[in-house]
Amino acid sequence: MKDDYTTNGDAGGNNQSKPSHWQIVGSVIAAAFGVQSRKNRERDFGYGRAAPFVVAGIIFTTLFVAIVYGVVSTVLRQAGQ
Repeated sequence: MKDDYTTNGDAGGNNQSKPSHWQIVGSVIAAAFGVQSRKNRERDFGYGRAAPFVVAGIIFTTLFVAIVYGVVSTVLRQAGQ
């Protein structure tokens, strides 16, 4: 079974199709939490272009920081009343 997995991973190479937007978003979220699967990581690195993942990572990080800032501001405002 491991041979099949390795063969499938090697067969993709650089001629893999472009990952969908949802696959990129899923990979970025999984990477943020450190739970990216080996299969998805190989798919992402096999694509050969980092730009979509970098852009998605920047957007995710910006949204995450904004949400945390908003939650903390709201909690502090409510605690001050």
